[in-house]
Amino acid sequence: MQIEWHDSAVVDLERLKEFIQPYNIEASQRAIRLIRASVSHIKSNPRIGKPVEGFPHYHELVIPFGASGYVLRYRLQANTAIILAVKHSKEAGFSDQASTLWVVKDPIEAAYGMLADGGTSLAEELLEERRKDNEREKSKFGL
Repeated sequence: MQIEWHDSAVVDLERLKEFIQPYNIEASQRAIRLIRASVSHIKSNPRIGKPVEGFPHYHELVIPFGASGYVLRYRLQANTAIILAVKHSKEAGFSDQASTLWVVKDPIEAAYGMLADGGTSLAEELLEERRKDNEREKSKFGL
């Protein structure tokens, strides 16, 4: 099983790290290591997370950390687990969020619709730039 990180999940990691870091640098580093270790469990056991009701290919993995923890949402697609989001379990409105709020569409499809001609487009160029930025962000976390 391969692991891919969606842009939104990388942004979530950065946001979570920046939230904790001013208070406790060591805790922010431990949290990121724990999240990364939990993702490695998905590699060997892709169905480890609880299935998301109404979305058959989506799973949520609860990651305990201190008195609360994190919830990682991922989608299984062929031989790949795509990490879509990482949320702290105490985020405002977290327990009330509908599953559809965590559903992440392909950026090209979401922003521009399907490309009719299949040729290179502005959307594809923008997506390629986002992918490069995403790779730089991933390297910060050793992903």
